[in-house]
Amino acid sequence: MANELADKRVLVVDDDPSLLKLISMRLQGAGYKVEQADSGKQALGIMETFNPNLVISDLRMEGMDGMALFGAVRERYPGLPVIILTAHGTIPDAIEATKKGVFSYLTKPFDSQQLLTAAADAIRLHPMVSDESQQSDDANWRSAIISRSAKMEELLQQARQVADSDVSIFINSQSGTGKELLAKAIHLVSERAEAPFVAVNCAAIPESLFESELFGHTKGAFTGANREHVGLFQSANGGTLFLDEIGDMPLNFQVKLLRAIQEREVRPVGATQPISIDVRIISATHRDLEQAIQAGDFREDLYYRLNVVELQLPPLSERRDDIPLLVNHFLGQVLARSRKQVTGYSDEAMELLIAAPWPGNVRQLQNVVEQTVALCNGPLIPAELVQKALRDKPSTLPSFARARDEFERRYLADLLKATTGNVTQAARIAGRNRTEFYKLLDKHHLSPEAFRE
Repeated sequence: MANELADKRVLVVDDDPSLLKLISMRLQGAGYKVEQADSGKQALGIMETFNPNLVISDLRMEGMDGMALFGAVRERYPGLPVIILTAHGTIPDAIEATKKGVFSYLTKPFDSQQLLTAAADAIRLHPMVSDESQQSDDANWRSAIISRSAKMEELLQQARQVADSDVSIFINSQSGTGKELLAKAIHLVSERAEAPFVAVNCAAIPESLFESELFGHTKGAFTGANREHVGLFQSANGGTLFLDEIGDMPLNFQVKLLRAIQEREVRPVGATQPISIDVRIISATHRDLEQAIQAGDFREDLYYRLNVVELQLPPLSERRDDIPLLVNHFLGQVLARSRKQVTGYSDEAMELLIAAPWPGNVRQLQNVVEQTVALCNGPLIPAELVQKALRDKPSTLPSFARARDEFERRYLADLLKATTGNVTQAARIAGRNRTEFYKLLDKHHLSPEAFRE
């Protein structure tokens, strides 16, 4: 147990020297690293360099009392848990303190086990991103990935190892796990970090536009191509191109992508000469590509070209020790743009969050945090609100059909703008006959007349 707690830091604050020494000895005996302060002001000074995982403070002290210290701590370190020590006569004040966000209170005298249990629970339910892996000077590349789990640490070490090798990387994971964050982290720690990182969601591009979007087109390549369009490969030149949801790429374009990767060049639509490109490909999908290969929906030769190194990004259900960290992170983001006076989640609410199945992974967790903050009327978010948010199972991403519809509407509107409402030209560019094109316009309630000058 002591080894597990060696990097856990506790700041003990009490103006009674004997009690301060006793509590510190008990915590140190259990393996915690402890710093002592005999006043609230001294505690705030120590926190500038000590970075505790937990503050244990007496309620009644001269000058800045325990609640004033809690207020200052909450303002500067929102996720840091605080335990209040109280005498029998001030139990009502301590109970009121827990309603304002204090993790818990201990009534004097208390035994060692009560103290150690309360400390362990506080750190488990309200962990801080302060592990050594997150504090090193070399950790900036992974700073957007909030984690302390062993599984994620192993994955990030693998990512770090392959980042400079320049091989193609394939990220296999469920939706909502943070594939783009991992791809961006690999880019930032690679030798390409100073060059562009370009991300594209293959599921959102209509089949007829893949070649133009990825390879670009020349001016006059087709009707309506009034200017040259630089493709995503060229935009990412020298850097990293992240192809998300690669499993949704049309089969007829896959051979063109394979050729571009092999030859390290692309030919924009309408161009007579290829353009050399130097990009590192990171791809990702939630689909089983080996099954797609068997079904004839994905090329085997492209799969092996993309999957030189495969990284398995675990779902949130396999990294539950990250949930309190992520909750505190998202809570801080929501409160930064809100007038809500929420201080955190009740212990029961946090336990529910940790135990939930999370089929939508991190994106669903973020949605639940936003929903519960919006509906909360007090300082602490209760378990009832979390239960309701989980029961409602809010959609964390638009459905594929909705995303495709939104893209279609924007694409059709852009076409009509480019052709000033000329349906014949617009239909030709879209690769549809006039009848089909009019049906698409009717579907999205777009009138060509509205775009005519």
